[in-house]
Amino acid sequence: MNIPRLSLILLPTLITFGSIAQSTNSTTSTTATTPTTSISPATPKINWISFEEAYALNKTKPKKIFIDMYTDWCGWCKRMDATTFAHPEIIEYMNNNFYNVKMNAERRDTVVIDSVIFVNPNPGKPRSSHQLAVELLRGQMSYPSFVFLNEKSQLLTVVAGYQPAKEFEPILHFFGEDAFTDQKWEEYRAKFQGKVE
Repeated sequence: MNIPRLSLILLPTLITFGSIAQSTNSTTSTTATTPTTSISPATPKINWISFEEAYALNKTKPKKIFIDMYTDWCGWCKRMDATTFAHPEIIEYMNNNFYNVKMNAERRDTVVIDSVIFVNPNPGKPRSSHQLAVELLRGQMSYPSFVFLNEKSQLLTVVAGYQPAKEFEPILHFFGEDAFTDQKWEEYRAKFQGKVE
């Protein structure tokens, strides 16, 4: 069983997109990187959007951002999709409380955020991390990892590793309800009463 690494030394500074800026003239990708599925329209699912969309939405309608950082080769990422992210309680809570981003940490496209350009420096090589993923994960490239940003797109924390739905539910609520502002994680988890069986 993986215990979440919740670094509650919150980083209240805005993500510094300028720290790895590139001086190229490329286009911005605005399409979500979520693979298509054959789920029936009646089946509830998480509303995944691209990072670019979530960042833009957050400027006009502030909401916390949840980022599922994955890779195509990550088996635990696939298991997270098939189990935790398919659980109805998790789906409902995430859709109601976060802009949900599914981001391939090895994406090959160019991303422009506030005129700062992020690229994958070696897009043709296997396991080459995109600069935006490196920035969001603060260089700790572990998959899956889950990034929580506040309504101002400031980093709250990163939780690394596969999380079963029952263990993931209190983590979502801890950040979704702003409990991290006045409670310690251990205390919150001890008294949390969730809906996931």
